[in-house]
Amino acid sequence: MDQALFLKLFAALFAIMNPIANLPVFLSLTADRGPAFERNTAFTLLISLSVGAAAIAVTGNALLNMFGISLDAFRLAGGFLILLIALNLISGEQSKAHHGTEQEKEHHAAQDNPAIYPLTVPILLGPGSISTMIIYRGEVTGLASEIAYVAAIAAAIGALIATFFAAPLLSRFLGQTATSVMSRLMGMILAAIAMEMMVGSLKALLPGLA
Repeated sequence: MDQALFLKLFAALFAIMNPIANLPVFLSLTADRGPAFERNTAFTLLISLSVGAAAIAVTGNALLNMFGISLDAFRLAGGFLILLIALNLISGEQSKAHHGTEQEKEHHAAQDNPAIYPLTVPILLGPGSISTMIIYRGEVTGLASEIAYVAAIAAAIGALIATFFAAPLLSRFLGQTATSVMSRLMGMILAAIAMEMMVGSLKALLPGLA
């Protein structure tokens, strides 16, 4: 297995999905509906994220080709988007690209089943995570990297769902301080990954910079 690809993709997805920072969002959308509803929501979320990730992995490059967009150009745009998300995390704010505007958040809270919308789309499987999966898909060149790609996505989704399944227990121990620290740590990691994407794409698009 390509360990470098696994670590980079897992770190990027884990930072964007950010289970600890999104745990309060999950709890707020399932509040007052009981433990059974929380478990059903987490299970539905597992299925929807897995299906969505598989669809992106299969169709991502085809979509780029259909619109005539090179992978390096998409990597530059995706890296910039991910950098914006990272800066929001570092400043302790929620990214509007994933969490929506205040008006959209009010609509989120009114959903009877929040697993598909808004938890899967756009909060967890939003522009940042979709861009990341498409960008790293371009680095898959053989069986070892294919295994690493699938394993990284599965590990990121697994960590997220495990956190949500343990939500009643974790909510007793994780306060605002832990959430804030985790958010900023994930923001720093994500910013470094975004810069690596942007620098790599600029070197390919503008060879004179190398």
